[in-house]
Amino acid sequence: MHEHEKEEVYYHDHGDGHVHSHPVDHDHEHSHTHGHVHTETKAVLNRLSRAIGHLESVKRMVEDGRDCTEVLVQLAAVRSALSSTAKVILKDHLEHCVADAHDADLQALNEAIDKFM
Repeated sequence: MHEHEKEEVYYHDHGDGHVHSHPVDHDHEHSHTHGHVHTETKAVLNRLSRAIGHLESVKRMVEDGRDCTEVLVQLAAVRSALSSTAKVILKDHLEHCVADAHDADLQALNEAIDKFM
């Protein structure tokens, strides 16, 4: 990757992701950041760290040959933790960003919700 290129990860409906490197100055717009304040960022990061740790322990369970039923129960717990985290993000976004949103912002939010659900 060159100094004037940017890496972006793209995820498809089937869940696979891949990285593209391309010039930073593109013809299309991205809304990665905006001027709104998110009050739950620390809570979200803490929740994500816990979910990552939990998922790593599930991976170790599989490596150790633990019972499939136990693994599935723990995966359900990780999935639930991620869903709860997504709710915190969505509520924070709704409270702090949507009030000032433009049609394009609302369309992007709807697309993100569709992909999440």
